[in-house]
Amino acid sequence: MTFQALHGYYLEDLQVGMSETYTKTVSEADIIAFADLSGDTNPVHMDEAFAAASPFKGRIAHGMLGAALLSTVFGTRLPGPGCIYVSQDLRFRAPVRIGDTVVARVTIAEITEEKRRVKFACECRVGDTVVIDGEAVLMVSRRAKAK
Repeated sequence: MTFQALHGYYLEDLQVGMSETYTKTVSEADIIAFADLSGDTNPVHMDEAFAAASPFKGRIAHGMLGAALLSTVFGTRLPGPGCIYVSQDLRFRAPVRIGDTVVARVTIAEITEEKRRVKFACECRVGDTVVIDGEAVLMVSRRAKAK
């Protein structure tokens, strides 16, 4: 199993059950930056007074900010650089708040070699609470054959 800094794992290196994580503590600055980047300025993310009257009783991070941490794992750790997103299915189970530490984990569930597709189980947790789960399919390169 070889991880290459500029490429990541090749399809031949992957096995069902392989898993990687990325951990991030969500800050006020992260929420502001994500709102600026995405254009999502929903007051449930940006305005404490508004959010206090919501079902969440306070500000919450953008759901897609948490989901972006899964993309971090894919693009930097497993399979790593060179992989291509094909699809993502997510369920948002619980809110993420400023100061929460999110652990994003991806685990290989299935490999379809002929199509170069890898299906992953995806999960983000804050402590013991699952805040996001779902699955993703990525395309992964084969190692070049020697001539």
